[in-house]
Parts: sequence; structure tokens; C-alpha cells
Amino acid sequence: MQVNPYVVFNGNCAEALDFYKKAFSGEVKMISRYKDAPAEQGYVTPSEVAELILHAQLDIGGVVIMFCDTSPGLPYNVGNNIMLSVAFDCGEAAKAAFANLKEGGSVIMELQETFWSKCFGMVADKYGVIWQITLAGREHVTHK
Repeated sequence: MQVNPYVVFNGNCAEALDFYKKAFSGEVKMISRYKDAPAEQGYVTPSEVAELILHAQLDIGGVVIMFCDTSPGLPYNVGNNIMLSVAFDCGEAAKAAFANLKEGGSVIMELQETFWSKCFGMVADKYGVIWQITLAGREHVTHK
């Protein structure tokens, strides 16, 4: 299992990523823009967000911090724009953690297959902490 901080921006992620890269002499490991989402899998990218960052990773001294611009249609609020992303090696462990975190909390995105993971979901726990639960590999998971 791996836990990473995940920081969300409101359209200025590329600028922020460059800022943090310079501030910490970090190394950008990957950048994916909304336009890179596979249209053949039914993902429609609105033109106004095509160049915004869907996902980026910055290595700072061996710690990977993840970044993105807020998704179209989701509210952006300074103060709740930092999440924790947990990548599990086992689908059953991911499902159990998600079930535990949603008790008393609220589901933002049910666990489901996406183009980047066989199992991904988001939940705000009862304390308001937002968690991204994902499967590290492409293991098959039944979502029930």
C-alpha cells in the first residue's frame, strides 16, 4: 500500500506544479491533461478544460505528491483541496477500506473501473477528509 498527498487546483495546476518543482528541486514524473482521457471509453472532454491537468506527479526527495485541476462540475474550495490517495495492491483491501471510510461520511465517487484503474473511488470520511482509494495494478475487482 502507498499513501500520497493529492492537491487540487482551480485551473492553475500547471503553474503551481512548476512553482513546486522549482521550490523543492523536484522532478515531474508524469503529466496527463484532460484531453488525454480516452474518448473511445466514453470520456467526453469539454473544450474549456482540455489543456488543464487531469493528473500529475512530482517527486520531492523520494516522496510523490500528486496534483490536478478540479474536475469539470466539481466545486473548488480552498481548504478542502488537499486529499489523500491510497493505492492498494489488493482489491479486497481497497473495498474494505472504502466501506470503512464511508461509514458516517459521504461517497463522492463509488468504487468503479476507470481508464486508469480497475478500482477507483472517492469518499469524504466523517471528519471531512477526502480519500481517493485506488488499485495499484490492473487486478480484476467485482464492484458490489
